[in-house]
Amino acid sequence: MPLDETRAFLPVRIAILTVSDTRTLADDRSGDTLAARITDAGHILADRAIVRDDVPTIAATLTGWIDDPAVDCIITTGGTGVTGRDVTPEAFARVWDKEIPGFGELFRWLSYAKIGTSTIQSRATAGVARGTYLFALPGSTGAVKDGWDDILLSQLDNRHRPCNFVELMPRLMER
Repeated sequence: MPLDETRAFLPVRIAILTVSDTRTLADDRSGDTLAARITDAGHILADRAIVRDDVPTIAATLTGWIDDPAVDCIITTGGTGVTGRDVTPEAFARVWDKEIPGFGELFRWLSYAKIGTSTIQSRATAGVARGTYLFALPGSTGAVKDGWDDILLSQLDNRHRPCNFVELMPRLMER
């Protein structure tokens, strides 16, 4: 899709949350990949953390960032599968005001071309909570690349036409 080069780029302040019982900042390749892509695109890495696969812990971290005016958007990696410990979508459901179902649908459609029917195991999801965007990506580096490169890179660029998430930010708190 085209970019309107007559518009000045507006950086988005993005926090990254890795959900994992085993990863650390030293070996979080998916988080590193996402952080590099965010900053390479000109956005601001507002914060980064790793938490275990636990709904209250994930929800508390999300809530802290949702309430932080220095964070416009949160992207998580991990915890979107179907095993017992995969609980990121459940944590999102505790905090969001609105779900964005098209995000998960589009992610799985794009992923199907690369990994076939295995994409059905992904519960990638998105929503909005008190004016902050939330996007949950699977924990693999490939999934992070797909989610950022094929969806979020353009939707978090205010120059993307015909529309994008950034231009809606001032209206997210409307009632």
